[in-house]
Amino acid sequence: MPRTKPRPANPRRTAVSDRIRARIRAAARRFHANDSIADFIESDAELQALEEEVAARMQDVLESLVIDTAADHNTTGTARRVARMFLHEVFRGRYHPMPRVTEFPNAERLNELMIVGPITVRSACSHHLVPIIGKLWIGVLPSEKSKLVGLSKYSRIADWVMSRPQIQEEAVMQLADLLEARLRPEGLAIVLEADRPTTSACSGAA
Repeated sequence: MPRTKPRPANPRRTAVSDRIRARIRAAARRFHANDSIADFIESDAELQALEEEVAARMQDVLESLVIDTAADHNTTGTARRVARMFLHEVFRGRYHPMPRVTEFPNAERLNELMIVGPITVRSACSHHLVPIIGKLWIGVLPSEKSKLVGLSKYSRIADWVMSRPQIQEEAVMQLADLLEARLRPEGLAIVLEADRPTTSACSGAA
């Protein structure tokens, strides 16, 4: 009786994105565009593998756009550059853990409003992934029980939250919730002034 030829493995079943997605679902966590999934990426090697997967699929997008990346020297490495940009720059807050921020007690019992800003921030609209560039101000009113961080660290925290696809209102709420949970201030205010390019696609987004 002839042996049955084994069926080729489906490459999608072994994709690194599928492994990460399975971990997130097993933990009953969501993975919306503006969520950090860094806790579910097991190593730098796995992040590198994810970058390679994104680059391969971005190459498919360029092919579907009928761009001759083989002959056009300007786009020969575009797929790889876009993948690197998404994972390590524009959407860095999704794939990299929060930067280390040292907190210390309010030993001097500071109770005056501290304002940090303007902080230049960059994000992306989650509707169409167009860039959002703007400035952010953070006002913190500490109490005796508050924790404090160095003023320069606010920009790191803001950058980590903003570097994800999202809408501006949700970004501000995420940043506010994070600062309130870590610092336990008496009061907190955040002001964001940002713009995105106007396109026919984005003009119809609600």
